[in-house]
Amino acid sequence: MNKNRYLLCLLVCGMMLYYAVPNLSVFSEGPSGIFAISWLVLALFVIAGNLSALLYAPKKSNVRAERTLKQVRKRLRSN
Repeated sequence: MNKNRYLLCLLVCGMMLYYAVPNLSVFSEGPSGIFAISWLVLALFVIAGNLSALLYAPKKSNVRAERTLKQVRKRLRSN
């Protein structure tokens, strides 16, 4: 479920970048240049965070195997 959310966030961020980058003037002076640079930096953070969460999420099979292993260990200890 979470992987779908991360993928959706990446797609939405890519779509926002697709529409925003042609309208952002990074080399202009004043508040508009600062806004453009800060907006791109924050978009980069969003992409990096979602990619790292998507790539480093634990696999479900490993989590299930660990849970069953813990349950087996508890049963062995109680006997």
